[in-house]
Amino acid sequence: MKVAIFGAGAIGGFLGVKLAQAGVDVTFIARGPHLAAMQANGVTLRSEGESVTVHPRCLASAEEAGVHDYVVVTLKAHGLPGAAPAIAAMLGPDSAVVTGINGIPYWYFYGLDSPYRDRVVESVDPGGRLWPVLHPSRAIGCVVYPAAEVVEPGVIEHSYGDRFTLGEPDGSRSARVEAFSRALIAAGLKAPVRPRIRDELWVKLWGNLAFNPVSALTTATLDRLIADDELRALCRGMMLEAKAVAEALGVRFGIDVDKRIAGAAEVGAHRTSMLQDLERGRPMEIDALLGAVVELGGVVGQAMPLCRSVLALVRERARQAGCY
Repeated sequence: MKVAIFGAGAIGGFLGVKLAQAGVDVTFIARGPHLAAMQANGVTLRSEGESVTVHPRCLASAEEAGVHDYVVVTLKAHGLPGAAPAIAAMLGPDSAVVTGINGIPYWYFYGLDSPYRDRVVESVDPGGRLWPVLHPSRAIGCVVYPAAEVVEPGVIEHSYGDRFTLGEPDGSRSARVEAFSRALIAAGLKAPVRPRIRDELWVKLWGNLAFNPVSALTTATLDRLIADDELRALCRGMMLEAKAVAEALGVRFGIDVDKRIAGAAEVGAHRTSMLQDLERGRPMEIDALLGAVVELGGVVGQAMPLCRSVLALVRERARQAGCY
């Protein structure tokens, strides 16, 4: 099995190191000082009090990497349209694209048994340009739970989590998704295959669509958002608006909103990814995490006053910071 990690930063690096340790032929596609350090010294993963260094092939060019069985994409969502042609260069006739990206994926409505079947989500795929380049038939959904950070070029610190939930958009247990699941499990990771991958996608997104933008607006860490009654009420209200949208699309939630908030509280004083991007002057995942949800609210005719207001505010905050 040949696996390419496209966008081998924190999460991609963590996954790639684990696969390489298990004997999988892994190629990292990265850039900048991080790539240079990996090429010179290998990739170091610090996790659970231990440190390991592996030496996979690390490249800047997808074309040079050649064809792989699986291309795992761990970019930020807004980076996917621009990277699509490079990703496509690594795909053979039977290659799969594993989308380990936060938020609503570009393939969300592909093959879905609903009135919205094959609808393009404009917030994450403007004009439907991704479909012909990375056709959704290649996609394997992946909900990423681990937390990791590139603490210095070539060095990844893994703080918690080891689950990568997988699922075909059509709900099948295909040979390709089963094989990839087995590879992840052999690498010491949890990799269940779910027939309703969108349900699990929404459970993770449910917190991110509220906590991420509100944290960017307030600069508050996750524990503060939940401990403050007014901020918690705002986030909870946004989550309930989103739940109504998801259920109108056929999603089933296995937990209630307060249990989901309690789960987020266990993470502690965490700076959300959107807040980190704001502080570092990087583009923020506003459209994948909240813009697409508001777009879907319009599709199903669901009023979302809290989500729409926060979306307008965080977009303007990002514009002023040069992060949108």
